[in-house]
Amino acid sequence: MAQHFLLSAPARTLSLTGIMRMSDDQAHGAFVAIRFADNGGEAFCPRCGCTAVYSYTARRIWKCKACSHQFSVTSGTIFASRKLPIRDYLAAIAIFVNAVKGISALQLGRDLDVQYKTAFVLAHKLREAISAEHIKGDLSGVVEVDGAYVGGHVRQENEAKDRKDRRKVENQSGKRQSVVVVRERGGKTFPFVVPREADAVPMIRAVVQPGTTVHADEAAGWDLLHAYYDTKRINHSVAFSLDGACTNQAESYFSRLRRAEWGQHHRISGKYLSAYAVEMAWREDTRRRPNGALHGLVTAAALRHPVSRMWAGYWQRD
Repeated sequence: MAQHFLLSAPARTLSLTGIMRMSDDQAHGAFVAIRFADNGGEAFCPRCGCTAVYSYTARRIWKCKACSHQFSVTSGTIFASRKLPIRDYLAAIAIFVNAVKGISALQLGRDLDVQYKTAFVLAHKLREAISAEHIKGDLSGVVEVDGAYVGGHVRQENEAKDRKDRRKVENQSGKRQSVVVVRERGGKTFPFVVPREADAVPMIRAVVQPGTTVHADEAAGWDLLHAYYDTKRINHSVAFSLDGACTNQAESYFSRLRRAEWGQHHRISGKYLSAYAVEMAWREDTRRRPNGALHGLVTAAALRHPVSRMWAGYWQRD
């Protein structure tokens, strides 16, 4: 029997201990190489693009010869106005990518020895950068569509005789949302957060090209898809796959999302559900890649992403 990829040596190309042994100069050099990869690792002005820059000896900053703009390796990125050493950010990204089912802010804060608030914002900044890179392009070929409801349930009573059917509307808190996933076989996974599954049909049409074969279960919300795509339906009360129709890969995504919800975060607020949904889609699509490659992808995405409008000054209500 073949060994699972995650158990093999090629899956381990990144060492957290190696990062923590880096000197400040080595960590800064790693950031510079990734941030300015388009110029062979040599700094250039992020404002005007000029490659003629001066470096300072007293501080790790540069000054542009053309526009006199002073900048550091994290200026204008999601790590702008950072407080932690660069080595700690490299370590945080390593911890983040190594957690295949996600990592809670509480655990991340303990690993980095920072406040919960710091870890919470840092993790969400990484999710924002990942989301900006991941949700791009269209889907075609064979696509699976499925949905799952998250949150919005009332607390169950202690005694069984007093418990209620939480599937009914009257036994819900009104905060229930649906995560709808559109997964291309052999391709990317796109999740959407909507009030009901049927509300995702316009979003599905926006990302799934005409002529695509769509697989879905027999939920009534997917009846509209027949008007736009060659749609195959599977009745899960009969079988998981039948007559060539199945949504097993979409279900695999939800398995990862549920494990993250139950095992790591325990509760996901509806306000941030979309961020966690995209994170799990990215993890699902990159599950067969070495952790060193994932570390490079997330670091590059963070250094390409502009200053976060949502998370800059979050705890100060900015």
